[in-house]
Amino acid sequence: MRLAVAAVAALVLPLLLPERHLATFVLLTLAAAVTVGVSLLMGYAGQVSLGQASFSAIGAYTAGLLAVHGVPPVPALLAAPIVAAVAAVLIGFPLLRLRGHHLAFATLAVQLILLSLLAQAEWAGGAIGLQGIPRFSVGDFSLREDIGYAYLALLVLGIALLVSRNVVSSRPGRGLRAAATSEIAAAASGVPVGGYRLVVFALSASFAGLAGGVYAFYLGYLAPGSFPVLLSIEYVVMAVVGGLGTLAGPVVGAVLIVVLVQVLNTLGTMPGMPDYAPSVLSYAVYALLLVGCVLFLPRGVVPALRAVADRGVARRTGAG
Repeated sequence: MRLAVAAVAALVLPLLLPERHLATFVLLTLAAAVTVGVSLLMGYAGQVSLGQASFSAIGAYTAGLLAVHGVPPVPALLAAPIVAAVAAVLIGFPLLRLRGHHLAFATLAVQLILLSLLAQAEWAGGAIGLQGIPRFSVGDFSLREDIGYAYLALLVLGIALLVSRNVVSSRPGRGLRAAATSEIAAAASGVPVGGYRLVVFALSASFAGLAGGVYAFYLGYLAPGSFPVLLSIEYVVMAVVGGLGTLAGPVVGAVLIVVLVQVLNTLGTMPGMPDYAPSVLSYAVYALLLVGCVLFLPRGVVPALRAVADRGVARRTGAG
């Protein structure tokens, strides 16, 4: 019932939002789709990635380059998650042998290398960027208004949530949860920990690649600066704040962070504020949110709200 209500609310919301807020809604929804993969990777597979934006970049450039060179938008968009997943398998095969902060730094290094390569690659537009990406279209129908991209972004988020839900409830999902708790015990029970983690790594990359593909068609322009390291950190903060190992957590975390960033950007650009105010405020808020979550909401917002609701139900049941 709650899932149906949430789905209806998500479908109605773009119709109620003012035109000036639809762009924020599109970017927020795409960020939530990427964060679903981060939550799946960190919460269930127990792996930390600080380079998730690199897979968004791979998906975006895949879709953008194919579209610029005459490939229809639909197959170009479908290629984005596939190429991102293949890249994740090639990268993850050696990197997933690492653990903890070693893996986090390795994924961060991958993103830095990718951004450097894109900045030097003339075929990808170099530092100037890839221009002339057409609008997304299906046959003669073309998406030219923000509300159309809002529903396309919602479709991407819905796919990410549905696939993640099926994975979590499957036998591999149970094996991943066991591995996140104790890798040695899971391996002793016959769980192919390495194989499962590689699959989840590729799956989370495919979510990021698909979101990146929609992002490319929405903006019509790509540059290496569109996928900074800070963006990968944002995804991790969204997942942690919302609640790792949950499906609602990434959505809640994305809403909180994106809305907060918009508010801070508005404050930072007010008359009298220095030019560096928006970036400084953003870094400070990420730090404060992480510290606050670790101290007061170690499991995230969604698990905390569920715990409060469960206590309320228990009290009413006991009183009855």
